[in-house]
Amino acid sequence: QVQLVESGGGSVQAGGSLRLSCAASARTFSVYNMAWFRQAPGKEREFVAAIGRSGQSTAYADSVKGRFTISRDKAKNTGSLQMNSLKAEDTAVYYCAAGRGWYSAASYDYWGQGTQVTVSS
Repeated sequence: QVQLVESGGGSVQAGGSLRLSCAASARTFSVYNMAWFRQAPGKEREFVAAIGRSGQSTAYADSVKGRFTISRDKAKNTGSLQMNSLKAEDTAVYYCAAGRGWYSAASYDYWGQGTQVTVSS
């Protein structure tokens, strides 16, 4: 069982930056891929970025590529999402997830409670 807790959300103006963090409760976090998903009001949850167990493999949604960077620290059981050049359309609740999947939300077993990111234009 892995519990995930996100932090770092908030409100920022377009063009600004935020860094989201995800703290995992168990060392078994290191055996899982980690991802960030987001859900805007009235929309389905969508993939943002993923990072493999070793931290060497990463993937990004086209909409965030070049602006967001996913990373993880296996020694500290943490993960992060650095978000730069934020746009109004990035406004959503962001979720950290751990599991054996990659792009599909259904393939992740553990989820955090979410953190709100609001970008004003």
